[in-house]
Amino acid sequence: MQNIAAAVTMVRDDTVFLAAWLRHYGAILGRENCTVINHGRGDAVARMAHGCNLIGLPGDPHPNFEMKRWQMLNNVVQALRPYYTHVIVGDVDELVVLDPAQGGLLDFLGRTRGKRVVTPVGLEVIHRRAIEPAPIDDSVLGPRMHVRPAPDYSKPCILSTGTKIARGGHFTQHDRLETQEGLYLLHLKYADFDTYVAAQDRRNAMTAALGVGPRETTVGRHWFAQARGRDSAVFDAFDALPLQHGFDTGWLREAMHATWRKRGDTGFWQFDRPEAAVQYRLPERFAGLF
Repeated sequence: MQNIAAAVTMVRDDTVFLAAWLRHYGAILGRENCTVINHGRGDAVARMAHGCNLIGLPGDPHPNFEMKRWQMLNNVVQALRPYYTHVIVGDVDELVVLDPAQGGLLDFLGRTRGKRVVTPVGLEVIHRRAIEPAPIDDSVLGPRMHVRPAPDYSKPCILSTGTKIARGGHFTQHDRLETQEGLYLLHLKYADFDTYVAAQDRRNAMTAALGVGPRETTVGRHWFAQARGRDSAVFDAFDALPLQHGFDTGWLREAMHATWRKRGDTGFWQFDRPEAAVQYRLPERFAGLF
């Protein structure tokens, strides 16, 4: 039984993404080292996460849902830290991957000493509907091979030291930026059009049940129906992104380090997160990772 790394997530009904999360971390870390917080105690989530450490929580809508969620995740991470060198934490649609050309993720973490926070480069998997019509039932990478830079998802999500994680997971109070060539956080929100629509429907229903506006909650405006816009237009825009030759993302890491600084007086640290309107096609070696 390995004690190099554990993975933690919180999920409510996002079973498509949970399946990918379990395929990925279950295979790499072992399900016994995966913790799934089942928000709402959904039966499907409980069945799928069999063999993992399952924590069931009430799922009543609450305006401070996001704040409560990250308070819970912070506490679980710090509880696991004495038992593992590293703890990976994030949303169920966020997966840490290592470029297969660099080796395996668990071996990499085994070579990475503790007392640090590691930040992968964020990439968003996008669904090019006209050229990638296959479903993602059994695998995401393979049916989907296009990504765009996503600085908001360059998250400090691999922890081996005591530090506070900000709401949303975007910042910590650790004062040193650690990155690694070939280490990525893949965000899957836009990996499949039908899955996106269903997820947005659930989020709109949840915020409608709260009976308050965006300013009275800690979730993003994109959870509200009035800010949703036309779903197909979101995905049509992916086709217009210039496709870059090759797969060189070193400039993203360089930009992170060049702008590393304190986040005002909050105690957190940050780097600039400008948008980059380009896309890449992942090399074939990524196909089938999860």
